[in-house]
Amino acid sequence: MTQFNENQESQKNFIYTRYRYCGRVKPENLAFNANLQEFSQKVAYIVNLETNGKLPPGEAFNQIEELWEELKRTKDGLMIEDKY
Repeated sequence: MTQFNENQESQKNFIYTRYRYCGRVKPENLAFNANLQEFSQKVAYIVNLETNGKLPPGEAFNQIEELWEELKRTKDGLMIEDKY
């Protein structure tokens, strides 16, 4: 791997951080974990845009609420049960 590719890969891993799954290994759990990580990454972007004044607070709230509803739908679609 060249120096450029290594730097590019390092930047990608920094910006798009992913964490390993540590729960019961079932396909639906892995899929939900990936969706949950994507949700948290998108929320972080929205919060940063709102904090820096690039996005009005109401719009940020609406976007996060939409993402939350989408995450709930994917959870229901994967038929994952609540443990609590």
